[in-house]
Amino acid sequence: MTKAYKILCDYLKQVRKYTDFEPEVAIVLGSGLGDFAENIKKECVIDYHDIEGFPVSTNKTHKGRFVFGYVERIPVVIMEGRIHYYEGYTIEQVVTPIRLMKMMGADKLIITNAVGGINPDFTPGDLMLISDHLSFFIPSPLISENIEELGTRFPDMTNVYDREYRAIAMNCAKELSIDLKSGVYVQITGPNYETPAEINAFRLLGADAVGMSTACEAMAATHCGMKVCGISCITNMAAGITGQPLNDDEVIEIASSISDKFSKLLLKLIPQL
Repeated sequence: MTKAYKILCDYLKQVRKYTDFEPEVAIVLGSGLGDFAENIKKECVIDYHDIEGFPVSTNKTHKGRFVFGYVERIPVVIMEGRIHYYEGYTIEQVVTPIRLMKMMGADKLIITNAVGGINPDFTPGDLMLISDHLSFFIPSPLISENIEELGTRFPDMTNVYDREYRAIAMNCAKELSIDLKSGVYVQITGPNYETPAEINAFRLLGADAVGMSTACEAMAATHCGMKVCGISCITNMAAGITGQPLNDDEVIEIASSISDKFSKLLLKLIPQL
């Protein structure tokens, strides 16, 4: 048993002091999308601070807690606030919550984020289904001794964002008359926004949207056998596309403005996974 797995087991033991709830679906809520948790039938809430040694979100827009409950009859665990690499944590610490939710019982992951649009056909307020990602601008979360209890040393990443889940999500969006885009996501470290030259390079590499999370979490989830569905909220156009400066207030404002549309999509999607 590796040191990393022992730490995860300790976190799980601490969680079980609060609840024996076993989720089927894990959900990570991005910046400005935290209101979704108000739509579920809550059973238990655990603040990250209540788990000794657990990485704690320092982003002021993230509540930093696990919410357990039901969407219809589906047991879910929601992360209201994720851990970011730019907060100074190791990449292994960043994906700790994903691995812990897997150990709680979740084998399905819906991962969401607020992103900058690179594709000129996108506009702020659009939702984008993640079809694939570029992750070589960040360290792999699988570096160091492999946690054999979770997955293989060299996991395949051909289908990180499950094809079947993508088809289901597209169908749900169609039934709700939501224009759900599809595209490739690129993760950078942050916390600074990108330069126009970097955005141009990402576009040449095939990226449609950019953000500071998600890809590493999706990789860790794939490693431990979770099926992943990724949905991005386009909150602004990336640097250099409109010529306007970027700021956090815009991100939160746009994400909050589409929270109703976003919530409707998730509420319809979750029971169908």
